[in-house]
Amino acid sequence: MKADNVIRMQVESRSCNEGFARVAVAAVAAQLDPTLEEVSEIKTAVSEAVTNSIVHGYGDTIGMIYITVKRIGRKIQVVIRDKGKGIEDIERAREPLYTTSTGGERSGMGFTIMETFSDRLRVSSRPGRGTRVTLEKTIYGKDDPR
Repeated sequence: MKADNVIRMQVESRSCNEGFARVAVAAVAAQLDPTLEEVSEIKTAVSEAVTNSIVHGYGDTIGMIYITVKRIGRKIQVVIRDKGKGIEDIERAREPLYTTSTGGERSGMGFTIMETFSDRLRVSSRPGRGTRVTLEKTIYGKDDPR
């Protein structure tokens, strides 16, 4: 299916850019007149994906995070990609409470949160080459009778 709108951006892997990514994706979703809950959910999922790239993908180095947002009908698809360390074991990384962080500051809930707040989550990664997270969410909007 052809996208109705596509936005591409890239940001440095600095924590200050996580908020920018959240707002930019929410602006695309706003075209569909979402509920506050839908906006909050997509912003939270994007925040987790970008934070994973910053913390786990690049660590103490600065790299680029590539974000593509597509609006396809009432669906928003967000692809967040980095060229960082990659993930050795995706299945294990997706387990709740699993983290590679040794400082004790990370809860290991990033992928669980992304999965909870999106309709579909796909993760692909190659160690030493980077990670790609694809989030999809249907925006029903304020006029949905559900």
